[in-house]
Amino acid sequence: MSKGRLEAFSDGVIAIIITIMVLELVPPHGATLEDLAGLAPVFASYVLSFAAIAVYWNNHHHLLQAVKTVDGRVLWANMLLLFWLSLIPFATAWMGENSFASFPVVLYGVILTFAALAYFGLVRVLIHAQADGGQLIEAIGRDAKGKISLAADIVAIAVAFVAPLAAFLIFAAVTVMWIVPDARIERTLNR
Repeated sequence: MSKGRLEAFSDGVIAIIITIMVLELVPPHGATLEDLAGLAPVFASYVLSFAAIAVYWNNHHHLLQAVKTVDGRVLWANMLLLFWLSLIPFATAWMGENSFASFPVVLYGVILTFAALAYFGLVRVLIHAQADGGQLIEAIGRDAKGKISLAADIVAIAVAFVAPLAAFLIFAAVTVMWIVPDARIERTLNR
């Protein structure tokens, strides 16, 4: 089965997710900087979520460059990832509109954690779908960055119960860690 349709569908869903998020950015009713400042939590939530989704899109793109074929299991694993990503706009809006209250931040973290687990599962299913999964296994390596990210997300969920803003900053740090390009797959493919 060709991977082109999977890539096109995923790109479309991710574009819609970002569109939904930006539609949640409602301008203030006033025209002063104070009116705009009141939207700081909403805007900060949007920026973090946009960056997180961009990281997933970028890594998804690189991941699919390293594979030749997909099968039904890959399609369903990809759908699971897209499902969790599609919940990010809801959690983003709830977290921002409630100025990083504890439970919305916890929910945001749970969604990020399940998205990370779904991505991890997609990688494993893709490896098994390849006739020679060795190149993808080599490119992924031990995935220390992925494991550190997942652990940090879980810690941030626990932290969110007592210090939600600190948890938000942990989620931001994880996202920033992934914005720095991870060239494992490109290095492997270029060899």
